[in-house]
Amino acid sequence: MTVNEIQDSIIDEFSVFDDWMDKYNILIDMGKSMPVIDPRFKTRDYLIDGCQSRVWLRPEYNGHRITFSADSDAIITRGIIALLIRVLSDRTPDEIIGSDLYFIDKIGLRQNLSPTRSNGLLAMVKQMKLYAMAFKAKAN
Repeated sequence: MTVNEIQDSIIDEFSVFDDWMDKYNILIDMGKSMPVIDPRFKTRDYLIDGCQSRVWLRPEYNGHRITFSADSDAIITRGIIALLIRVLSDRTPDEIIGSDLYFIDKIGLRQNLSPTRSNGLLAMVKQMKLYAMAFKAKAN
């Protein structure tokens, strides 16, 4: 599936619910089902700056695609990073860099987060794109 097809799928999943408490429950379930990051990567090197909660994001690049693994000490934040991984993991650096993550606004995520969590969401997206830029630059 393309980045946009995955985003459209997420929009469909969230559109079933009108109440944001139900949508938070989807996020919580996504966070719970996300594979746990290897504890040896829960270090300062993988910690994302700008998040209220602690979020560790580890990229792996095989020379063609980047896969991400992550964890957070906050259940909602863990769900948010799980969503981002679902959309951006196993992509080329160019796909990640060029992605327009429209699903964030379409499902109402940004509007329904506290300002500090919204800043954290932006920090997670920024870090994923920075990793993609770094891997692309290293490959050239």
